Amino acid sequence: MRRLFAAALGAALLLGLAPAAQAFPDRPIRLIVPYGPGGITDIAARIIAPGLGEQLGQQVIVDNRPGGAAMLGFGMTARAPADGHTLVLATTALAANPVLFRDIPYDARRDFTPVSLVGLVPMVLVVPRNSPVNSIAEFVSLAKQRNGQMNYGSAGNGSGNHLTTEMFMHAAGIRATHVPYRGGGQVMTDLVAGRVEFVFAVLPTARPFILDRSLRALAVTGRTRSEAVPSVPTVAETVLPGFALYEWLGLLGPAGLPEPILAQLHRAAAAAVRDPAIAERLKNIGVEGQGSDPAALAAHLDNELRRWDDLAKHVRFEVAQ
Repeated sequence: MRRLFAAALGAALLLGLAPAAQAFPDRPIRLIVPYGPGGITDIAARIIAPGLGEQLGQQVIVDNRPGGAAMLGFGMTARAPADGHTLVLATTALAANPVLFRDIPYDARRDFTPVSLVGLVPMVLVVPRNSPVNSIAEFVSLAKQRNGQMNYGSAGNGSGNHLTTEMFMHAAGIRATHVPYRGGGQVMTDLVAGRVEFVFAVLPTARPFILDRSLRALAVTGRTRSEAVPSVPTVAETVLPGFALYEWLGLLGPAGLPEPILAQLHRAAAAAVRDPAIAERLKNIGVEGQGSDPAALAAHLDNELRRWDDLAKHVRFEVAQ
């Protein structure tokens, strides 16, 4: 009996000394933003990060990793351990880059785990205040007359401005010359100065110029009018019925996230995005908060990949190495 008691006591002591399974998260979470500070992706990340951290019980640290048309930040996320402590706030670039670049250090479908669609961001077509066009119908008519002689600016090859413009031009049957810049600030400066003739800009960037009448807004790309510029019509209600195009923000982790961790991350992201205070701040910068489940983001990403691949069959993009 003494031997049995001693064995039982020893086993109990060993069990007591064995480390308990670590709960997730057990350290701060890194939220990679594949762009520099100050852009809409960075601003949105900094709005949701505190709420996400509150839901998870750990600090969420925004980590700006710009470069390579967002491929640097996407690649870092794809190579990170699949333990839930590294996430990325992805954008349309994740779906569009495969048609713009030959060598991509990740596969958009295989190398990520979708967590939640965070938000949709409508774009707005803006022209200088001295532009001869006062409506999007006049704009399309002029573009057809000039047959490729108009020019438009973007923040660079593969940027949201570039891709939205190409999608719109394909749908409208018009052509224009792409003038890529190294960032969004300079393209807006040159648009105000009349050095480029139009830009599809995200609403938060364009709204101050619209309000001070430096730029004229012709149409927004969302399904409905934006509360930020309610007098501006949609593309769909004017020249292209059914047309809707958004920049989007999605939270993803590396491939292979364990299901319990994925479920916890999704619940936290959805709760954060749907928090009234956070939702209001997102709305104020032009982001329509979503907070979808992982399956909805996976379907959205798949649709976006197919849409840009289809566009590449009709539009000749300049493909970079």
